[in-house]
Amino acid sequence: MKDGKPYVSTTNACKLCKPLGAAVAFRGIEGCVPFLHGSQGCATYMRRYVISHFREPVDIASSALGEKHAVYGGGPNLKKGLLNVMQKYGAQVIGVATTCLTETIGDDVGQILREFRAEFGQELKLPELVHVSTPSYEGTHMEGFHAAVRAVVEQLAEPDFGPKHGPVACLPGFVSAEDLRGLKALFADFGLPMTLLPDYSESLDGTAAADYEKLPPGGTPVAAIKALVGSRACIEFSRCQKDSLLAGSVLRDTHAVPLQRMGLPMGLRACDEFVQTLERISGRPAPEALVKERGRLVDAMVDAHKYISGLKAVVYGEEDLAVGLTALLAEVGIHPVLVATGGEPARFEEEVAAVTEGLVPMPLALKGVDFYEIVDQAKTLAPDIVVGNSKGYRVLARELNIPLVRVGFPIHDRFGAQRVRHIGYAGTQELFDRIVNAVLEKRQEESPVGFMYI
Repeated sequence: MKDGKPYVSTTNACKLCKPLGAAVAFRGIEGCVPFLHGSQGCATYMRRYVISHFREPVDIASSALGEKHAVYGGGPNLKKGLLNVMQKYGAQVIGVATTCLTETIGDDVGQILREFRAEFGQELKLPELVHVSTPSYEGTHMEGFHAAVRAVVEQLAEPDFGPKHGPVACLPGFVSAEDLRGLKALFADFGLPMTLLPDYSESLDGTAAADYEKLPPGGTPVAAIKALVGSRACIEFSRCQKDSLLAGSVLRDTHAVPLQRMGLPMGLRACDEFVQTLERISGRPAPEALVKERGRLVDAMVDAHKYISGLKAVVYGEEDLAVGLTALLAEVGIHPVLVATGGEPARFEEEVAAVTEGLVPMPLALKGVDFYEIVDQAKTLAPDIVVGNSKGYRVLARELNIPLVRVGFPIHDRFGAQRVRHIGYAGTQELFDRIVNAVLEKRQEESPVGFMYI
């Protein structure tokens, strides 16, 4: 209800386009060019969002359909666009994601790609072609991200490619580039070879180069993706999404790879579960440095308890991130009074209840909402702090005059979003420090004396 009247429109959506998530996932594959089959405007909009968050140049190809193609179909444009990308980029992989337009007119992308291979496969060396259905009228950027990763595994992983009981497959979901680097370091600490999919830790957060690189280095190698069938185990971070959307299900159900699915390792309990899983797979105890990281986090939680205990928070954003944030806040004594997401995940309310049980009262958990609804609820709940992405600043944090701790995607009004850590003991520590300091800064600004010590 809005102003007492039923409505069906969305006011300031708490989600982004489905193909945008697919484009980010494709950028995490070595030598891959994301390709949107649709109008030019879609690719332009998504480039703007990704560039503003990651602060890196990002090319997203497009079949650039117009009115004629909406009537007669976009197959010829798609084929021509693929040839252009091959010529200009020398791509090893082209990840084709559909848009609202091409899904509505009914283009069969799989058939078009089969025709393309038949027409040009004899005379040209073709890159790997992966396609995924991502119409924005059904789903969010997170669903597009997961759908693209699943499509990559379904279409590229090959039986009997590489050794059996090979590297551990790690499917982390949409986390920061710094989180991905942290995961690689953590697996190395346990002596575990791993394949991270996707891995945009370098391709979306690279070093300064003297010349523009059409295909930036980094990403999961295609050979490593082909060999995923032989993984000794798969670890996948997702508590909320339905099984049929996730790539780990393909490895488990089709290729008998043991799957350990868990929430994002944020907070003590989730981090402990992750570390115990690595101990079990590697057969090694946690290294001493990691034990000390955990100890410092516990010490920080004790030190800061007097500043934050009993405060109320509003949490919003990508569904698995929102659940992970809720778990962390509940552990440190902050009450998440509202946890919201724009998606429609299969298990949202249940997972929010699971991570808060025995710690704080069950929050109001809302899915499929926009910021109008979030703000409407927040006004009656009187939160002390907001945790979420930049889209909630003006309509929520600024409107209610409460601090916003920026996490997730997109972050457009702060610098360094790609280097923010969220997961693992060290990532949780950094995030916890930011939450506490946001509370202290608010108190300091509102103090009539501007105190110097706390």
